[in-house]
Amino acid sequence: MHLYFMGICGTAMGNVALMLRESGHRVSGSDTGIYPPMSDLLIDAGVEILDGWDAERLAELQPDRVVVGNAISRGNPEIEWLLTTRALPIVSLPALLSETLLSTRQPIVITGTHGKTTTSALTAYLLREHRADPGWLIGGVPRDLPTGAHVGAVGRPFVIEGDEYDSAFFDKRSKFIHYQPRILAVNNLEFDHGDIFRDLQDIQRSFSHVIRLVPQNGFILYNGDDENLAPLLPVNWCSCFSVGVGERCDLRIEGFTESPTGARFRLRWRGALWEEIAWPMHGLYNARNVAIALLAAGLAIKPEDPFCALSPGVLANYQGVKRRQENLCNETELVILEDFGHHPTAVAQVLESLRRRYPEHQLTACFEPRSNTGATNIFQDRFTDALALADAVYLGPVFRGERYAEDKRLNTSEMASRLNEKGICSAAFSDFDSLLAELLEATHSKTDKPRCVVFFSNGGFGGIQHTYAKSAKSNTSVT
Repeated sequence: MHLYFMGICGTAMGNVALMLRESGHRVSGSDTGIYPPMSDLLIDAGVEILDGWDAERLAELQPDRVVVGNAISRGNPEIEWLLTTRALPIVSLPALLSETLLSTRQPIVITGTHGKTTTSALTAYLLREHRADPGWLIGGVPRDLPTGAHVGAVGRPFVIEGDEYDSAFFDKRSKFIHYQPRILAVNNLEFDHGDIFRDLQDIQRSFSHVIRLVPQNGFILYNGDDENLAPLLPVNWCSCFSVGVGERCDLRIEGFTESPTGARFRLRWRGALWEEIAWPMHGLYNARNVAIALLAAGLAIKPEDPFCALSPGVLANYQGVKRRQENLCNETELVILEDFGHHPTAVAQVLESLRRRYPEHQLTACFEPRSNTGATNIFQDRFTDALALADAVYLGPVFRGERYAEDKRLNTSEMASRLNEKGICSAAFSDFDSLLAELLEATHSKTDKPRCVVFFSNGGFGGIQHTYAKSAKSNTSVT
């Protein structure tokens, strides 16, 4: 089958294209942003990449199916030709995955507002380490897997992030509705994606739909500490297991502690002590992520006795996913990290963890408002409160702020004023160069404390985090 991907160089589109090429399909596609590393990976795999959009060219190719990414919208010349002529069938990426891969595997679908990438990578890693021959599709760059996507074997587990965002311009259902979960994990649930969901109840409704797709012989794992999940779980048509710190949780996290070198905690399964975990990852939220991943992997391998099938010692050297508290500098007087956090809860959780890990450091948070929700003022108060956990805050420019009316756009100047009133040294910047210059000046000035600087963004932050790390390390006279 010849599959043509519109927007083929996107992370998800490109990885699926690679998997289907590996499965023996002919694959080609178009895009306007053709650049490494994805372009190189596709070309090396024998995928034809075509620059720009061209309806006549598409008509000549005559693929069997056109796969439309959710970044593609009406007005695109290839889309308009396809809709006008009905010459070729179109399909969303999630629907294609369901048809070509997931229908012949045992899908483990990892959902939730936060932690999908980390928990998916952990689950795939655990299955691979225990020789379960899994497949996976990870939305980030896992350090402990050879690639971000792998086909795996027919009939075996396939780990996939269950994104609640919509599937395509013509299919506004959440992606995870297509994923046929055999094991469904629901890490947490909060309001997000204000561009497509009206409120929390609207998101809960979408999650309730995927919950209904789990078969009788399937499993649902969920955050037993999350009040927003209480109206949805447990259900009575399949086995449901809760995970968290609460006394009623089936898999309970106890005795959590962390230091600069990692975290330790105990896992108790239905009252009985199972294992003590010591690993290099940080944060209570990551303890919950790995607890869910361990349970998911165990159920996939041996559902009648999941923990008998696992050796948690493989986690001792686990490295995680790039841009999730990724360390850019780790010197005595200066620690620099990069994090994907773009929701106030995620920002607060990381800052709380850094406080525990580096109690003697001055904690500086740099935040780029970039997501479709984070660039608006929906979470302005909550972002301000979350960033107030730092000692100093540098607010970058709102990404493509011109898209939003002034009364809807995040007001970073107002946020900085409120933070300064709380005694937190803060400033808002209209460009990255100014932010970088002031941050470097502060870093190179004398202080009685070592520094910990964290950059939060679900985008690139203009690349200044890497420039800052290089410049700061070359002049580490920060004390």
